Amino acid sequence: MAAPSVLRSGGAAARALLRCARPPAALLTLTRSRGAATYAQTLQNVPETQVTTLENGLRVASEESNQPTCTVGVWIGVGSRYENEKNNGAGFFVEHLAFKGTKNRPGAAFEKEVESMGAHLNGYTSREQTAYYIKALSKDMPKAVELLADIVQNCALEDSQVEKERGVILQELKEIDSNLEAVALDYLHATAFQHTPLARTVEGTTDSIKHLTRADLASYVDHHFKAPRMVLAAAGGISHKELVDAAKQHFSGVPFKYKDDSVPVLPRCRFTGSEIRARDDGLPVAHIALAVEGPGWADPDNVVLNVANAIMGRYDRTFGGGKNQSSRLATLAVEHNLCHSFQTFNTSYSDTGLFGFHFVSDPLSIDDMMFCAQREWMRLCTSTTESEVERAKNYLRNAMVAQLDGTTPVCENIGSHLLNYGRRIPLEEWDARIAAVDARMVRDVCSKYIYDKCPAIAAVGPIEQLLDYNRIRSGMYWVRF
Repeated sequence: MAAPSVLRSGGAAARALLRCARPPAALLTLTRSRGAATYAQTLQNVPETQVTTLENGLRVASEESNQPTCTVGVWIGVGSRYENEKNNGAGFFVEHLAFKGTKNRPGAAFEKEVESMGAHLNGYTSREQTAYYIKALSKDMPKAVELLADIVQNCALEDSQVEKERGVILQELKEIDSNLEAVALDYLHATAFQHTPLARTVEGTTDSIKHLTRADLASYVDHHFKAPRMVLAAAGGISHKELVDAAKQHFSGVPFKYKDDSVPVLPRCRFTGSEIRARDDGLPVAHIALAVEGPGWADPDNVVLNVANAIMGRYDRTFGGGKNQSSRLATLAVEHNLCHSFQTFNTSYSDTGLFGFHFVSDPLSIDDMMFCAQREWMRLCTSTTESEVERAKNYLRNAMVAQLDGTTPVCENIGSHLLNYGRRIPLEEWDARIAAVDARMVRDVCSKYIYDKCPAIAAVGPIEQLLDYNRIRSGMYWVRF
């Protein structure tokens, strides 16, 4: 009888201890209120983005914060969309050469100067933008601006470096061909925007890279690297006034006039519902991408479509949670082993875009996965619920605040926003746009872009089971009585 009494007394003691350890209700309420206020305070306390325009039209924008480091970059409104079949890949080629020295700083001297600052220099080229940026200590901001100005205005483009980087780029093209997801998405652009500049890849083709000359690259820089199409952006522990002074000193010489006033005007890129199939039964899995035409950057429908994508979700076999996931499509993928992974995307350009999904599946699961994904699209058009929309909105808010993590994402956000929207949209405004979305808006906007529209399809790998285009097209609507 002693043992049970000990157990009972021990249990009573433990419960008493737990009651004592529990914090008062008032403290819990205070903790919760602090947590709820943090999000609102985060939106309100983001430093103001200051913008100054120089006499030559170059915009200088910055966000000041008390950090020991800063990121400074130049964003230029030019990319592969401004190229033609002959010089396709010129922007990507110039990006490679930009870090190989300038007329004022030969290769070794340039690299030594960057390393002596302990800085990190990087860049990228996309279909409509080119960027070069440096992450360095805040005290080295003026030197970073000087280096960026030298890259943009005095890129050496030496013949020896051109030939050396030509070999490097050709090797990169081979490596890109082994990335089947990238191949599928490039094919998607090629078929969706066929016979337009958006159909071309950023990296160019093997043939165009082999035939690009130094004169072609110099012509590309001279024609497109103009001050009104540039944004000098900075974030971190910097002063906007000091940034503007450095910009006036080093960027005032950037030209703003075009030869013969030939300002480049982007032609409209027509979307075509069509398909590309690259069957290779020797590959272990199939990569399938499907998209409809989406809106351009400035279209308010983008926020609603991003909510729709958050509802549809994404999935990878490495994710935890199994079939207990909020995404219905992810649950089906787990229960029926439909795919290895899937993801949604909403890729925007200045006047058009691609809204769709990409999945990787075994050869015998393609039809089932495509059926379930299209059915989920139809459900978004017809029966989206408010609870799904609220969850998706919270997901977007979390992703939005995550942009504040580090000076480089903030700097990129500033530069790309000024090119795409003409201003940096504050987080409070984004939050208000997200909050305004409801289930009816999701159904209406998804119906506008998805329902009974001709999709573009790209498929790579063992795709024998991928049904005929007309069969897939019939999945873009429901026969309802």
